[in-house]
Amino acid sequence: MAVYKMTPTKGNLIKAKSSLDFAKKGYDLLDRKRTVLIREMMSLVNKASKLQANIEKEFETAYLSLQEASITIGSDRLDNLSHAIEKEKDFDIIFKSVMGIETPVIKYEDISTTAEYSFFDTNPSFDKAVIELNNIRKLIYELAEIENSVYNLAIEIKKTQKRANALDKIQIPKYKQAIKTTEDVLAEKEREEFFRLKKVKKKKEEIG
Repeated sequence: MAVYKMTPTKGNLIKAKSSLDFAKKGYDLLDRKRTVLIREMMSLVNKASKLQANIEKEFETAYLSLQEASITIGSDRLDNLSHAIEKEKDFDIIFKSVMGIETPVIKYEDISTTAEYSFFDTNPSFDKAVIELNNIRKLIYELAEIENSVYNLAIEIKKTQKRANALDKIQIPKYKQAIKTTEDVLAEKEREEFFRLKKVKKKKEEIG
């Protein structure tokens, strides 16, 4: 533990007590912040887990539809039709502040799936697979947002934990020790002064 050296005076004792009070308040604030951040992160982790399971389920369904389409219309025609599907549009990433932490938001144009191929060349299984895969894309965007938010929250929690530990394990004990040492020295000085005055008084009485 670091030693806080200071001249043992009443003025310095008041300053040390004020610093200790400030450090304790700072620790309480950091501790509350850490609790809120952990709660938020766990909530997002739970949400991400459910979303991941949903994506896997949707992929399963979409692949079954593609399999059925491949069987009914043939793999060559399926490949040709896939090139006629509208390409994915660009998206932007913006950031919003959540409790002072930057979290990403994916902005994209959410439009209905359109087909640039003739419906006479395909079948319901292929159309169903296209729609399902398009919906999965939206879920993946959402999952990416959540996972990045969890990562940023984890970094902030680590920083908050480090600052809280510095106060709890270093600063607060340091001020407590400094206060105790100063109070002991001042108390000893007061006792010495008391006995000195007592002797002076006794001496005066003896002379008088």
